[in-house]
Amino acid sequence: MANTTFSGPVISTNGFVGNLAGSGSVTHATTAAINATATATASEVATGWITSTSAAATTITLPTGTLLGTQLRAVRGTVFDLYIDNTAGANVVTIAAATNGVLSSAGVDSATSFGDLTVASGATGLARFTLMFSSATAYAFTRTA
Repeated sequence: MANTTFSGPVISTNGFVGNLAGSGSVTHATTAAINATATATASEVATGWITSTSAAATTITLPTGTLLGTQLRAVRGTVFDLYIDNTAGANVVTIAAATNGVLSSAGVDSATSFGDLTVASGATGLARFTLMFSSATAYAFTRTA
């Protein structure tokens, strides 16, 4: 198979908008910065990539299922990946659930991996959470990387 070079905007099945460059690498079009304990807005989560550069421990509460479902135009079966980037931070980031957003049974059953809701700072400070919608207004989430 020949190498193909792509360019221009790309919209994935989860609504992520990015750009393909070179031979298939994807770069994020936008990110959201949350550098203090707060509830993330649905539009911040919808970017798919949240950064934190805080020197203090930070808790990011995910938006309600209704707000996030509306923003993502979610329906039962919608799957969305959210990346948390704490590589420039100096303390941990903890992810918390909101109304109609729950830690999945995999996260509950295996708290040391799928249920690990803290993201270290520094070089290992990257995490991926997968949100799976059971309806337009409710989701379960699991740490998947």
